[in-house]
Amino acid sequence: MDNPRPRVTTPALHSVRLAVRSWMARHHDGGPIAVAVSGGADSMALCAAVVAESPGPVAAITIDHQLQDGSRGFAEAAARAASALGCGSATIATVTVTGPGGMEAAARRARYAALDDARAGATVLLGHTLDDQAETVLLGLARGSGARSISGMRALSPPWGRPLLGIRRTTTEAACAELGLEPFQDPQNADERFTRVRLRQEALPLLESILGGGAAEALARTARLLQDDNDALDGMAAEARMGAQHGTVLLVEHLQRLPVAVRSRVVRSWLQDEGAGALASAHLGAIDELVTRWRGQGAVAVPWPAGAARQGARLVVERRHGTLALSIHERVLAHAACSAGHRREERGT
Repeated sequence: MDNPRPRVTTPALHSVRLAVRSWMARHHDGGPIAVAVSGGADSMALCAAVVAESPGPVAAITIDHQLQDGSRGFAEAAARAASALGCGSATIATVTVTGPGGMEAAARRARYAALDDARAGATVLLGHTLDDQAETVLLGLARGSGARSISGMRALSPPWGRPLLGIRRTTTEAACAELGLEPFQDPQNADERFTRVRLRQEALPLLESILGGGAAEALARTARLLQDDNDALDGMAAEARMGAQHGTVLLVEHLQRLPVAVRSRVVRSWLQDEGAGALASAHLGAIDELVTRWRGQGAVAVPWPAGAARQGARLVVERRHGTLALSIHERVLAHAACSAGHRREERGT
């Protein structure tokens, strides 16, 4: 039997449905869809709209982070609400939040990993709103890590979809009220120990007051514009890399001809494909000096991929014979000898 679908067309829910409809027209390939349902207003409004707009069945996935007493009960309530809205299935995934980077980062990693495990090939729609996008841009600005960091979240970054990036949080809250839903209020969303919470409660309201409104919309618009710029630069970098790469190394002479914005993207994509971990701007800056300000300096250490670090060994980028190469240095003494030899070789090139 077909699942019931909301037929309410009240103003706020209508806005959310239009956003979902537009997202599906642009990004949905006809494959299965799941919605990440936390029980909060954003995800509940999204769930209602997706069930109403999707041509096929919709799955709901709820994550129990086990970070507060009664979390299982809240997850079960969210799953029941998703089923009542018409989802064909409602799965609860329980995670353990551990690892580096603080609780926010650890919870995010655990949540995305669990969603990926539970999605069964479906595109997972997330309830991130325009307000979340504005907060993300502010966080990127504070980190000072370049255009990629402040380009925010994308409407589609497979397997994740975000139909509500143009919808304000007040609209999702109003949509839930129109449907008679009582969203779950996560205590962590009011915990001032978290940077994002203070941005939401202090920084953004202050910006809105100073600028006379429109700050969140302007930040979200900045993200959209930068995404277009990043796409163009990434395309240029992909083409440039074909000429700069020889086997597993990059040719310094080719890299030197590239604008820095393109060159850094060539180096980043090469390192990621060759097996390096997450790179910061400091890594890319030091590697760029191997290309543009060569003084015989030693190798630049880069992060290992998660879980791949080897005791007593470093993953490094070094300049040798007019190329950049990624290699493993097992011992400090061997590293020093190799670096000295490579510097002598480079001076002769």
